[in-house]
Amino acid sequence: VQLQASGGGLVQPGGSLRLSCARSGFARSRYAIGWFRRAPGKKREGVSCINRSDGRTYYADSVKGRFSISRDSNTVLLQMNSLKPEDTAVYYCAEDVGDCGGTWFVERKWNYWGQGTQVTVSS
Repeated sequence: VQLQASGGGLVQPGGSLRLSCARSGFARSRYAIGWFRRAPGKKREGVSCINRSDGRTYYADSVKGRFSISRDSNTVLLQMNSLKPEDTAVYYCAEDVGDCGGTWFVERKWNYWGQGTQVTVSS
């Protein structure tokens, strides 16, 4: 499985970006795609997750109401609105064989990782 994250960039506070995670490789009907981020000097943290099978979604409290995750064929999108400087980070997508579940935000759960895309929120 290969994951390709894209869509990052520089945006002003209050602006929007849409990240994309393109999946290729072994086809399976059940898996989860998660988005994580690592800010400078901080640990990588879970941002959002979606089940491929039923579309159930999960969000970190820090992004609820501002970010929206969706899926389309072999691509998962992360729409990020009302961006704040504290959203600045490298964003990664990851795949788990199964569903997001209650531990979706635990890094070691995930089997495959993409390369990351930089998001910078600054005026």
